[in-house]
This record gives sequence, C-alpha cells and structure tokens, in this order.
Amino acid sequence: MEDASEDELDRAVAAAADGDEDAFRLLYRDVQPRLLRYARSLAGSDAEDVTAEAWLQIARDIAGFRGEADAFRGWCATIVRNRALDLLRRRSRRPVADRPLEEVLSMPAREDTEALALGRLSTDAAVRLIAELPRDQAEAVLLRVVVGLDAERAGKVLGKRAGAVRTAAYRGLRRLAARLDTAPDTGPAPVRTHTEGAL
Repeated sequence: MEDASEDELDRAVAAAADGDEDAFRLLYRDVQPRLLRYARSLAGSDAEDVTAEAWLQIARDIAGFRGEADAFRGWCATIVRNRALDLLRRRSRRPVADRPLEEVLSMPAREDTEALALGRLSTDAAVRLIAELPRDQAEAVLLRVVVGLDAERAGKVLGKRAGAVRTAAYRGLRRLAARLDTAPDTGPAPVRTHTEGAL
C-alpha cells in the first residue's frame, strides 16, 4: 500500500474525529512507526506498552481534536512523551522485582526473534545513536527527523521555543555527523543521510 499524501492525511484527521474507523486506521499506519521509535528512545523495551497506552488516549480523545495531519502528529507525540515520562516516574518510585535467571531463560519469545531483530537492526542502531546524545538534543532530533514535526510543533511537545528546538536538533545532528565520520565504515549511515536538510 502506498503512503498517503498530506492532503489525504489532513482529511483523515477530520474524518477520524467524526468517528470514521478507516480514517483512524490510516492515521495509525502513518503515525505509529514514528511514535514507536520516539518511545523507544524514552522508554526502551517498554516502548510498545507506552504507545499502546497513548493510542488508547488518542482513540478516546480524537473527537475533540481539530487540526491537520502535522498537528495530529505533534498531539500524538505529546501524549507518547507524557506516557513515557509517567512510566519513568513509576519505575523510579517502585523498583522492579528480580526474577531468577533460569526462569527468564526458559520463557519463550512471543514473536520470531530473528525476524524482529533483522527488521529493526538499522532503525534501532540509528535510534540508539540518537539516544546517546544529551536528552534535549536527542528528543529534538527524534521529533524533527523521526516523527517529522517542524520546530514549532516539536517545541510545543517539549515545552520550548521553536528556536531552542532548532538549536538542539542542529547540535545533535552535528554530534551525530562527527561521530559517524570517526566511526569505522560499516555501510550506509541512515541517520546522516535521512537528516540532511531536516532543519
């Protein structure tokens, strides 16, 4: 299936707000992969749980949403960020109980681990590199490049001015570029080529 155009997505936002399930599915397919990458940088292995909780809220509150597709992405990113920060706060208050190693090793995987690993390899490597940046730079790069928000909408998600987001994203991308220039050649560097011109 081809990616939907921005005009189609703008119409889908309005239709989804009016209860159109097909339009909501279209929006989900467009936004979910971006949100999942963003959530991974914030919540690690709990990213799928964070985005699932976020989509429950999005589905519940979309009837009151007004705006175009880009505003919808920003709204969704804000919800994901809030859910991830809630999770991190809960973790810091309540330590996770340890399981015996033997029990963990004997637990079966829910999905085909090899296929998942191969499918996520380049994306995870890029997100991992971004996650090593200072937090303000990492979030700015993720929101601008991975989620696809402009500086103003990314600033609303982060509670900062657009100029501060542009500066943080620029500094983060410069750090990534310097790091990639000094790294041994392991093939194409998706972060660098994908982000050129993003600012």
